[in-house]
Amino acid sequence: MAYKFKITRGNAIMNFSEEYCQSRCELIESDSFGKVLAKFVKDNARRDTTLYQYFHERNDDDVSLTHDLQYTLRLLLVMTDNMIIKSGSPYAKYFDQPKMFKRFVENLYTFWRKLQRYAVVLNREQSGGFQNVHFTSAQAAFEELVLKTYRSIEETALGNKNNVYRQITAGVNAGLVLTNFRTNLPYEYRCLDDIPFIEEVIIHPPFIAYSKRNKRDGVFPEINYNPIEDHKFDPEQWFCYPAKIGSLLAFVYFNVKFMAQGVALCNLFELANENEYRGRKPDLVYVYGYEDGEMNQAFYQDDKNNMLVALLSANDYFDYFGYMKKMCLTLHNVYQLNHGNLPIHGAMVRMKLHDDTVKNIVVMGDSGAGKSETIEQIKGLGAAYIEDVMTVYDDMGLLHIDDNGKVVSSGTEVGAFVRLDDLDAGYSFKELDRSVFLNPDQKNARVVIPITDWEDVVASHHVDLFLYANNYDAEGEPLEFFDNEEEALKVFRAGQRMAKGTTTEYGLVGSYFANPFGPVQRQEQTEPILRSYFDKMFAQGVKVGQLHTRLGIKGNEHTGPKDAAIAILKYLTGENELKKLSGDDSE
Repeated sequence: MAYKFKITRGNAIMNFSEEYCQSRCELIESDSFGKVLAKFVKDNARRDTTLYQYFHERNDDDVSLTHDLQYTLRLLLVMTDNMIIKSGSPYAKYFDQPKMFKRFVENLYTFWRKLQRYAVVLNREQSGGFQNVHFTSAQAAFEELVLKTYRSIEETALGNKNNVYRQITAGVNAGLVLTNFRTNLPYEYRCLDDIPFIEEVIIHPPFIAYSKRNKRDGVFPEINYNPIEDHKFDPEQWFCYPAKIGSLLAFVYFNVKFMAQGVALCNLFELANENEYRGRKPDLVYVYGYEDGEMNQAFYQDDKNNMLVALLSANDYFDYFGYMKKMCLTLHNVYQLNHGNLPIHGAMVRMKLHDDTVKNIVVMGDSGAGKSETIEQIKGLGAAYIEDVMTVYDDMGLLHIDDNGKVVSSGTEVGAFVRLDDLDAGYSFKELDRSVFLNPDQKNARVVIPITDWEDVVASHHVDLFLYANNYDAEGEPLEFFDNEEEALKVFRAGQRMAKGTTTEYGLVGSYFANPFGPVQRQEQTEPILRSYFDKMFAQGVKVGQLHTRLGIKGNEHTGPKDAAIAILKYLTGENELKKLSGDDSE
């Protein structure tokens, strides 16, 4: 990476390997600061702000104006505004109205903080720049430097003394340690060879990112040609996140213009270390944000190399984390179908009761069906009756057969991509302070948060209850079991739900097996696998039923998942606990 600094789509990327400022003067005089200042002037010019008009009257050339403002800020590190005025400096004209220059300093600082700011460093010996400073310490020092520079200008030079100080994140939002790595990819993928790999991710919470869209649309089609072969990639514009998606290895390449989507992966999929991918061909390859001017979003089965690959174009329409996550899972699911396993669009929770009994529950359903909401209600309501609760997976898992011929389940993600709109105020996963928030002030706001260790995700867990999350039917008990396989398959296969605005669908909709990420595209291949697993579950005594979450019925957004959780807890804990759980204990 030869660049020192770049701004692209609201992302400010600082290459600490090439430039690392350690003093206020270095910061203000740096090319990087000059680029931020030029971007700020351009933004004000575009909006024709009062501030821009004020400066434009004193210097009508934006390039020269940017240079003047940068030098003036440099002077303010050693002089006050009154000293500059009295010195007869040519820059004194910018202080004709002191309040305007003070507004400039505040607005520039705000402009900087509104950028998504990333620091990157290449893990190799450098002749300058970052050098031998530890990356985490370097980010903390940079944070302190930015605050110190801003406050010295604001307070000392301009006389705006503060009584309250807020130690906000003024440096970087996240840092990436990169390495140049020669992959073991087949010849057809040589175009990806020079893209650096992410070796380490450091997030500075709260990490809040905004995208052009806040929902996903449709399904990813399968095509009959390789969408990546013979394409060209500028390694300065791309990073690779080597992800462990369940037991599979995926190389996820993303355009730096979509940094937030790439960085958020660290809270969802386990980052593989070099020992796990050196000399190994990945199972999955995904290219996110390829600038072809098109609307491509398709995957391809590379039979020659035994890989699933996909490409998604760089387009505002796809600027949403759901397009990153769900394509990864589509590739995973098709790979698993090819190996006779059944992908499950659902959540699994492992509960240990006080008598040391372990019960594993899979709740299946499409987006917005109430899976996560019900599980969180179980955690809250069952605290007095359950010794331990662990979410094995929150959105996508699979059924497979263990060495003893038993149906077991494993997951794909160490994190959860959770919709906040319908959740109670007390809803939380563990370690909320490590969350990545996406579009938090909009409908379908999301949080990406780590919830489970990878070892627990990929372990084989027996299944006690296999339930369909029915969010649309107001009739019937919260928990009902099917008497036979055909009755169950009718509900599970239809995959119906009341759409909650998590995608562009509305009203009562359905998708094959509630899983538009593989099974829908491979319905003919999935059907015999689906029947086989339901045969085995009924034969092995797994209780198969449906859970009426009623999440899609107006007025039931909170009571529906709560009633469903109580029904599960009643079933697991027995008759003696009924009154306590339902809150109608006469004592």
